Amino acid sequence: MIQVSHLKKTYSNGLQVLRDVNATIGRGEVISIIGPSGTGKSTFLRCLNLLESPSGGSIIVDGQDLLSKKTDVAKMRQKMGMVFQSFNLFNHLSIMDNLCIGPVKLLGKSRKEAEERAMELLSMVGLAEKANAMPSQLSGGQKQRISIARALMKDAPVLILDDSVSAVDTKTERNILQSLRKERKGKTTILIAHRISTIEQMDKILFLEDGSLTAVGTHQQL
Repeated sequence: MIQVSHLKKTYSNGLQVLRDVNATIGRGEVISIIGPSGTGKSTFLRCLNLLESPSGGSIIVDGQDLLSKKTDVAKMRQKMGMVFQSFNLFNHLSIMDNLCIGPVKLLGKSRKEAEERAMELLSMVGLAEKANAMPSQLSGGQKQRISIARALMKDAPVLILDDSVSAVDTKTERNILQSLRKERKGKTTILIAHRISTIEQMDKILFLEDGSLTAVGTHQQL
């Protein structure tokens, strides 16, 4: 699904965050990115949909060169859902409206269809009773779960979770990951994780250290 070759990222101040990263991420795999703080994990994920512009290398997504001048980046981003460390919810909209606005306005779905799907996903993350609440009425962990549900509304072939389950407790995180596997069977999920209980469930683990990919394998192998 994703082929990363010789990926580099250096900022204008000379700080080199990614150094010749090479990775293959298969269709349907659930991948965890691990490593010390400040080692380039979030930068790597943000490069995958060009929220950060790489300084060198190539990123092939579903057979298309993401860095080619001929590539419609906006169209390619439709293939990726992303949940950030910050929640990025629309504070003036209810939780239901937060989930439905994208599918209705961008994907052409009916409001009824969007609401039915939203309720399914809110139930999945254990927050069906918060459908009519406002973001200000939710805790940090609840907002994070809403952000995940909203990303799933997109039903994209690739879902990127940028440290997005760190704000929830271990049991909720486990339930979300189990639900993600069920909901996204055959689709690719990439997440930053810290808990061993999460990492050991992954199909593959990428270990980043000092901007370099130093190990790849399963939990048992590493």
